[in-house]
Amino acid sequence: MALRVGVIGGGQLARMMIAPAVELGLDIRVLAESEGMSAQLAATAVGDYRDLDTVRAFAKDVDVITFDHEHVPQTVLRALVDDGVAVHPGPNALQYAQDKLVMRARLAELGAPQPDWAAVANTDELKAFLDDHGGKAVVKTPRGGYDGKGVRVVRDAAEVSDWFADVADGDALLVEELVSFARELAQQIARRPSGQMVAYPIVETVQRDGVCAEVIAPAPGAGDRLAQVAEDIGRQLAEGLGVTGMLAVELFETDDERILVNELAMRPHNSGHWSQDGAVTGQFEQHLRAVADLPLGDPTPHSAWSMMVNILGGPAEGTFEDRFEAAMSQHPDAKIHTYGKAARPGRKVGHVNVSGADLDDVAYTARATAEHFA
Repeated sequence: MALRVGVIGGGQLARMMIAPAVELGLDIRVLAESEGMSAQLAATAVGDYRDLDTVRAFAKDVDVITFDHEHVPQTVLRALVDDGVAVHPGPNALQYAQDKLVMRARLAELGAPQPDWAAVANTDELKAFLDDHGGKAVVKTPRGGYDGKGVRVVRDAAEVSDWFADVADGDALLVEELVSFARELAQQIARRPSGQMVAYPIVETVQRDGVCAEVIAPAPGAGDRLAQVAEDIGRQLAEGLGVTGMLAVELFETDDERILVNELAMRPHNSGHWSQDGAVTGQFEQHLRAVADLPLGDPTPHSAWSMMVNILGGPAEGTFEDRFEAAMSQHPDAKIHTYGKAARPGRKVGHVNVSGADLDDVAYTARATAEHFA
Protein backbone atom coordinates (compact mmCIF):
# COMPACT_ATOMS: atom_id res chain seq x y z
CA MET A 1 0.00 0.00 0.00
CA ALA A 2 1.26 3.50 -0.85
CA LEU A 3 2.55 5.65 1.99
CA ARG A 4 -0.23 8.02 3.01
CA VAL A 5 0.83 11.61 3.62
CA GLY A 6 -1.69 13.88 5.31
CA VAL A 7 -1.36 17.63 4.79
CA ILE A 8 -3.12 19.95 7.23
CA GLY A 9 -4.18 23.08 5.37
CA GLY A 10 -5.71 23.38 1.92
CA GLY A 11 -3.81 26.35 0.49
CA GLN A 12 -1.51 26.67 -2.51
CA LEU A 13 1.43 24.97 -0.81
CA ALA A 14 -0.64 21.82 -0.33
CA ARG A 15 -1.87 22.17 -3.93
CA MET A 16 1.68 22.20 -5.23
CA MET A 17 2.54 19.03 -3.29
CA ILE A 18 -0.07 17.03 -5.22
CA ALA A 19 1.82 16.52 -8.50
CA PRO A 20 5.12 15.41 -6.90
CA ALA A 21 3.22 13.13 -4.52
CA VAL A 22 1.65 11.38 -7.51
CA GLU A 23 5.08 11.11 -9.17
CA LEU A 24 6.59 9.61 -6.00
CA GLY A 25 3.76 7.12 -5.63
CA LEU A 26 2.54 8.69 -2.41
CA ASP A 27 -1.12 8.83 -1.42
CA ILE A 28 -1.61 12.51 -0.51
CA ARG A 29 -4.63 13.56 1.53
CA VAL A 30 -5.52 17.09 2.61
CA LEU A 31 -7.50 18.49 5.54
CA ALA A 32 -8.83 21.73 4.06
CA GLU A 33 -10.29 24.56 6.12
CA SER A 34 -13.26 24.95 3.76
CA GLU A 35 -14.68 23.71 0.48
CA GLY A 36 -13.16 24.94 -2.78
CA MET A 37 -9.68 25.73 -1.50
CA SER A 38 -6.55 25.61 -3.66
CA ALA A 39 -5.79 21.98 -2.78
CA GLN A 40 -9.35 20.73 -3.30
CA LEU A 41 -8.12 18.05 -5.74
CA ALA A 42 -6.65 16.16 -2.77
CA ALA A 43 -9.00 17.34 -0.02
CA THR A 44 -10.32 14.19 1.63
CA ALA A 45 -11.61 16.10 4.67
CA VAL A 46 -12.86 19.59 5.48
CA GLY A 47 -12.73 20.96 8.99
CA ASP A 48 -11.14 23.11 11.66
CA TYR A 49 -7.42 22.36 12.14
CA ARG A 50 -7.73 23.82 15.66
CA ASP A 51 -10.21 21.13 16.70
CA LEU A 52 -8.50 18.05 18.15
CA ASP A 53 -11.28 15.60 17.27
CA THR A 54 -11.30 16.79 13.64
CA VAL A 55 -7.52 16.47 13.30
CA ARG A 56 -7.45 13.11 15.09
CA ALA A 57 -10.06 11.71 12.72
CA PHE A 58 -8.00 12.90 9.74
CA ALA A 59 -4.77 11.51 11.18
CA LYS A 60 -6.24 8.01 11.61
CA ASP A 61 -6.19 7.48 7.85
CA VAL A 62 -2.59 8.59 7.13
CA ASP A 63 0.94 7.45 7.95
CA VAL A 64 2.53 10.86 8.45
CA ILE A 65 1.21 14.37 9.05
CA THR A 66 2.73 17.53 7.58
CA PHE A 67 1.52 21.07 6.97
CA ASP A 68 0.58 23.80 4.51
CA HIS A 69 1.02 26.36 7.34
CA GLU A 70 2.35 26.58 10.90
CA HIS A 71 -0.87 27.52 12.72
CA VAL A 72 -2.01 24.19 14.19
CA PRO A 73 -2.10 24.66 17.98
CA GLN A 74 0.56 23.04 20.11
CA THR A 75 -2.11 21.20 22.13
CA VAL A 76 -3.35 19.49 18.95
CA LEU A 77 0.16 18.72 17.71
CA ARG A 78 1.28 17.19 21.01
CA ALA A 79 -1.89 15.12 21.28
CA LEU A 80 -1.13 13.62 17.86
CA VAL A 81 2.41 12.76 18.94
CA ASP A 82 1.04 11.19 22.14
CA ASP A 83 -1.29 9.14 19.92
CA GLY A 84 1.75 7.76 18.13
CA VAL A 85 1.23 9.75 14.90
CA ALA A 86 4.36 10.70 12.91
CA VAL A 87 4.28 14.51 12.72
CA HIS A 88 6.87 16.33 10.57
CA PRO A 89 7.93 18.90 11.50
CA GLY A 90 7.03 18.05 15.08
CA PRO A 91 5.67 20.38 17.77
CA ASN A 92 9.07 20.92 19.37
CA ALA A 93 10.32 22.40 16.10
CA LEU A 94 7.12 24.17 15.05
CA GLN A 95 6.97 26.19 18.27
CA TYR A 96 9.85 28.27 16.92
CA ALA A 97 7.93 29.09 13.75
CA GLN A 98 4.73 29.77 15.66
CA ASP A 99 6.04 32.21 18.25
CA LYS A 100 8.67 34.79 17.30
CA LEU A 101 9.66 35.45 20.91
CA VAL A 102 10.31 31.75 21.49
CA MET A 103 12.26 31.70 18.21
CA ARG A 104 14.44 34.70 19.17
CA ALA A 105 15.29 33.18 22.56
CA ARG A 106 16.24 29.84 21.01
CA LEU A 107 18.34 31.47 18.28
CA ALA A 108 20.22 33.33 21.00
CA GLU A 109 20.91 30.02 22.76
CA LEU A 110 22.22 28.58 19.49
CA GLY A 111 24.41 31.61 18.88
CA ALA A 112 22.76 32.41 15.55
CA PRO A 113 23.30 35.98 14.27
CA GLN A 114 20.17 38.09 14.65
CA PRO A 115 19.05 41.68 15.25
CA ASP A 116 18.95 43.13 18.75
CA TRP A 117 15.55 42.31 20.22
CA ALA A 118 13.49 42.34 23.40
CA ALA A 119 10.15 41.24 24.78
CA VAL A 120 8.12 44.33 25.75
CA ALA A 121 4.91 44.21 27.75
CA ASN A 122 4.04 47.93 27.84
CA THR A 123 4.81 51.31 26.31
CA ASP A 124 7.45 52.14 28.93
CA GLU A 125 9.49 49.06 28.00
CA LEU A 126 9.13 49.82 24.31
CA LYS A 127 10.14 53.46 24.89
CA ALA A 128 13.31 52.27 26.65
CA PHE A 129 14.20 50.06 23.67
CA LEU A 130 13.56 52.93 21.24
CA ASP A 131 15.78 55.22 23.30
CA ASP A 132 18.59 52.65 23.11
CA HIS A 133 18.22 52.10 19.34
CA GLY A 134 18.14 55.52 17.74
CA GLY A 135 14.45 56.20 18.25
CA LYS A 136 13.06 53.67 15.79
CA ALA A 137 12.40 49.93 15.79
CA VAL A 138 10.24 47.14 14.37
CA VAL A 139 7.44 45.80 16.56
CA LYS A 140 5.88 42.42 15.80
CA THR A 141 3.03 40.41 17.23
CA PRO A 142 4.72 37.15 18.27
CA ARG A 143 2.06 34.88 16.81
CA GLY A 144 0.01 34.78 13.61
CA GLY A 145 1.69 37.40 11.45
CA TYR A 146 2.65 36.76 7.80
CA ASP A 147 3.19 38.74 4.57
CA GLY A 148 3.76 41.95 6.49
CA LYS A 149 0.76 41.53 8.80
CA GLY A 150 1.50 41.97 12.50
CA VAL A 151 4.57 44.13 11.76
CA ARG A 152 4.96 47.88 12.34
CA VAL A 153 7.92 50.22 12.11
CA VAL A 154 7.54 52.64 15.01
CA ARG A 155 9.18 55.81 16.28
CA ASP A 156 6.86 56.30 19.21
CA ALA A 157 5.68 53.66 21.69
CA ALA A 158 2.11 54.97 21.36
CA GLU A 159 2.00 53.71 17.77
CA VAL A 160 1.29 50.17 19.04
CA SER A 161 -0.85 51.09 22.05
CA ASP A 162 -3.74 49.17 20.47
CA TRP A 163 -1.58 46.04 20.37
CA PHE A 164 -0.57 46.49 24.00
CA ALA A 165 -4.25 46.75 24.91
CA ASP A 166 -4.74 43.24 23.56
CA VAL A 167 -1.67 41.73 25.27
CA ALA A 168 -2.73 39.33 28.02
CA ASP A 169 -1.05 39.31 31.41
CA GLY A 170 2.29 37.55 31.17
CA ASP A 171 2.51 38.03 27.40
CA ALA A 172 4.53 40.56 25.41
CA LEU A 173 5.24 41.97 21.98
CA LEU A 174 8.52 41.48 20.14
CA VAL A 175 10.61 44.56 19.36
CA GLU A 176 13.66 44.39 17.10
CA GLU A 177 16.24 46.90 15.96
CA LEU A 178 15.43 48.42 12.58
CA VAL A 179 18.18 46.78 10.56
CA SER A 180 19.88 48.78 7.83
CA PHE A 181 20.10 46.12 5.16
CA ALA A 182 21.30 46.04 1.57
CA ARG A 183 18.91 43.27 0.58
CA GLU A 184 16.90 40.29 1.83
CA LEU A 185 18.04 36.73 1.24
CA ALA A 186 16.67 33.28 1.97
CA GLN A 187 18.34 29.95 2.60
CA GLN A 188 16.45 26.67 2.26
CA ILE A 189 17.46 23.42 3.91
CA ALA A 190 15.75 20.03 3.68
CA ARG A 191 16.20 17.59 6.58
CA ARG A 192 14.75 14.13 7.05
CA PRO A 193 14.09 12.49 10.44
CA SER A 194 17.16 10.28 10.08
CA GLY A 195 19.29 13.46 9.88
CA GLN A 196 20.26 13.72 6.20
CA MET A 197 20.30 17.34 5.02
CA VAL A 198 20.68 19.10 1.66
CA ALA A 199 20.95 22.83 0.97
CA TYR A 200 19.56 24.90 -1.90
CA PRO A 201 21.46 27.91 -3.28
CA ILE A 202 21.09 31.18 -1.39
CA VAL A 203 18.46 33.37 -3.11
CA GLU A 204 17.59 37.06 -3.12
CA THR A 205 14.01 38.00 -2.28
CA VAL A 206 12.35 41.28 -3.24
CA GLN A 207 9.46 42.47 -1.07
CA ARG A 208 6.73 44.94 -2.02
CA ASP A 209 4.30 46.17 0.63
CA GLY A 210 5.48 43.40 2.94
CA VAL A 211 4.78 40.65 0.38
CA CYS A 212 7.38 38.67 -1.56
CA ALA A 213 7.22 39.86 -5.17
CA GLU A 214 10.29 38.29 -6.80
CA VAL A 215 12.99 35.72 -6.06
CA ILE A 216 16.32 35.40 -7.90
CA ALA A 217 18.27 32.15 -7.66
CA PRO A 218 21.10 32.22 -6.90
CA ALA A 219 21.38 35.62 -5.23
CA PRO A 220 23.33 37.89 -7.62
CA GLY A 221 26.82 38.69 -6.39
CA ALA A 222 26.70 36.07 -3.65
CA GLY A 223 30.29 34.95 -3.41
CA ASP A 224 31.49 31.71 -1.93
CA ARG A 225 31.88 33.21 1.55
CA LEU A 226 28.33 34.61 1.75
CA ALA A 227 26.85 31.41 0.31
CA GLN A 228 28.76 29.28 2.81
CA VAL A 229 27.80 31.46 5.79
CA ALA A 230 24.11 31.29 4.83
CA GLU A 231 24.24 27.54 4.32
CA ASP A 232 26.02 27.05 7.65
CA ILE A 233 23.31 29.08 9.40
CA GLY A 234 20.58 27.06 7.71
CA ARG A 235 22.14 23.73 8.62
CA GLN A 236 22.79 24.87 12.20
CA LEU A 237 19.15 25.89 12.64
CA ALA A 238 17.67 22.83 10.93
CA GLU A 239 19.60 20.59 13.30
CA GLY A 240 19.44 22.80 16.39
CA LEU A 241 15.67 23.28 16.12
CA GLY A 242 14.99 19.67 15.10
CA VAL A 243 13.27 20.58 11.82
CA THR A 244 12.04 17.76 9.58
CA GLY A 245 10.91 18.75 6.10
CA MET A 246 11.73 22.04 4.41
CA LEU A 247 13.16 24.94 6.41
CA ALA A 248 13.33 28.46 4.95
CA VAL A 249 15.56 30.92 6.81
CA GLU A 250 14.82 34.52 5.84
CA LEU A 251 17.95 36.65 6.18
CA PHE A 252 19.10 40.26 6.07
CA GLU A 253 22.38 41.12 4.35
CA THR A 254 23.30 44.29 6.22
CA ASP A 255 25.01 47.37 4.85
CA ASP A 256 28.16 46.34 6.72
CA GLU A 257 28.06 42.85 5.16
CA ARG A 258 26.70 40.87 8.09
CA ILE A 259 24.07 38.13 7.73
CA LEU A 260 21.23 38.22 10.28
CA VAL A 261 18.29 35.85 10.73
CA ASN A 262 14.95 37.57 10.18
CA GLU A 263 12.25 34.86 10.26
CA LEU A 264 11.74 31.12 9.78
CA ALA A 265 9.25 28.92 7.91
CA MET A 266 9.05 25.16 8.40
CA ARG A 267 7.35 24.13 5.17
CA PRO A 268 7.76 24.88 1.49
CA HIS A 269 8.17 28.63 1.14
CA ASN A 270 7.67 31.39 -1.42
CA SER A 271 11.45 31.82 -1.64
CA GLY A 272 11.71 28.26 -2.98
CA HIS A 273 9.03 28.30 -5.68
CA TRP A 274 11.73 28.80 -8.34
CA SER A 275 12.98 25.28 -7.61
CA GLN A 276 9.79 23.69 -8.98
CA ASP A 277 11.13 24.24 -12.49
CA GLY A 278 14.69 25.43 -11.83
CA ALA A 279 16.26 22.63 -9.78
CA VAL A 280 16.76 18.89 -10.17
CA THR A 281 14.50 18.38 -7.15
CA GLY A 282 11.93 21.08 -6.38
CA GLN A 283 11.02 22.05 -2.84
CA PHE A 284 7.59 20.39 -2.90
CA GLU A 285 8.98 17.01 -3.90
CA GLN A 286 11.83 17.53 -1.44
CA HIS A 287 9.46 18.28 1.43
CA LEU A 288 7.52 15.09 0.74
CA ARG A 289 10.71 13.05 0.55
CA ALA A 290 11.88 14.53 3.85
CA VAL A 291 8.69 14.02 5.87
CA ALA A 292 8.36 10.47 4.49
CA ASP A 293 12.02 9.88 5.49
CA LEU A 294 12.97 9.01 1.92
CA PRO A 295 16.44 9.78 0.49
CA LEU A 296 16.62 13.47 -0.38
CA GLY A 297 16.88 14.64 -3.97
CA ASP A 298 19.54 16.74 -5.67
CA PRO A 299 18.89 20.50 -5.10
CA THR A 300 21.28 21.60 -7.89
CA PRO A 301 19.85 24.24 -10.29
CA HIS A 302 19.31 23.29 -13.94
CA SER A 303 20.43 26.68 -15.24
CA ALA A 304 22.72 29.54 -14.31
CA TRP A 305 19.73 31.67 -13.26
CA SER A 306 16.12 31.19 -12.21
CA MET A 307 13.57 33.81 -11.29
CA MET A 308 10.16 33.58 -9.67
CA VAL A 309 7.68 36.44 -10.00
CA ASN A 310 4.50 36.32 -7.93
CA ILE A 311 1.16 37.06 -9.54
CA LEU A 312 -0.37 39.40 -6.98
CA GLY A 313 -4.03 40.32 -7.11
CA GLY A 314 -4.89 38.70 -10.42
CA PRO A 315 -6.78 40.11 -13.42
CA ALA A 316 -8.70 43.28 -12.69
CA GLU A 317 -11.11 42.28 -15.45
CA GLY A 318 -11.94 38.90 -16.94
CA THR A 319 -10.48 35.58 -15.80
CA PHE A 320 -7.12 33.83 -15.64
CA GLU A 321 -8.20 31.64 -18.53
CA ASP A 322 -8.61 34.75 -20.69
CA ARG A 323 -4.91 35.56 -20.21
CA PHE A 324 -3.26 32.18 -20.75
CA GLU A 325 -3.32 32.24 -24.55
CA ALA A 326 -1.30 35.45 -24.90
CA ALA A 327 1.04 34.69 -21.99
CA MET A 328 1.88 31.23 -23.26
CA SER A 329 2.23 32.14 -26.92
CA GLN A 330 4.49 35.13 -26.25
CA HIS A 331 6.59 33.41 -23.55
CA PRO A 332 6.69 29.66 -24.25
CA ASP A 333 9.72 29.19 -21.99
CA ALA A 334 7.88 30.49 -18.91
CA LYS A 335 6.23 28.15 -16.41
CA ILE A 336 2.93 29.51 -15.11
CA HIS A 337 1.47 28.26 -11.83
CA THR A 338 -1.95 29.41 -10.63
CA TYR A 339 -3.58 28.61 -7.31
CA GLY A 340 -7.28 28.31 -8.10
CA LYS A 341 -8.00 31.50 -6.14
CA ALA A 342 -10.30 34.37 -6.99
CA ALA A 343 -8.61 37.66 -7.87
CA ARG A 344 -8.25 40.12 -4.99
CA PRO A 345 -5.91 43.11 -4.59
CA GLY A 346 -2.61 42.08 -3.02
CA ARG A 347 -3.48 38.38 -2.86
CA LYS A 348 -0.98 35.75 -4.00
CA VAL A 349 -2.89 33.99 -6.76
CA GLY A 350 -0.06 32.42 -8.74
CA HIS A 351 3.55 32.73 -9.83
CA VAL A 352 5.79 32.49 -12.88
CA ASN A 353 9.13 30.65 -13.07
CA VAL A 354 11.75 31.23 -15.76
CA SER A 355 15.28 29.80 -16.01
CA GLY A 356 18.14 30.51 -18.38
CA ALA A 357 21.74 31.50 -18.96
CA ASP A 358 21.28 35.30 -18.89
CA LEU A 359 19.73 36.99 -15.85
CA ASP A 360 18.46 40.02 -17.77
CA ASP A 361 16.62 37.80 -20.23
CA VAL A 362 15.25 35.61 -17.45
CA ALA A 363 14.02 38.63 -15.48
CA TYR A 364 12.38 40.25 -18.50
CA THR A 365 10.54 37.07 -19.46
CA ALA A 366 9.34 36.32 -15.92
CA ARG A 367 8.07 39.85 -15.33
CA ALA A 368 6.47 40.15 -18.76
CA THR A 369 4.67 36.84 -18.32
CA ALA A 370 3.35 37.77 -14.89
CA GLU A 371 2.15 41.11 -16.27
CA HIS A 372 -0.34 39.30 -18.50
CA PHE A 373 -2.28 38.37 -15.36
CA ALA A 374 -2.40 41.85 -13.81
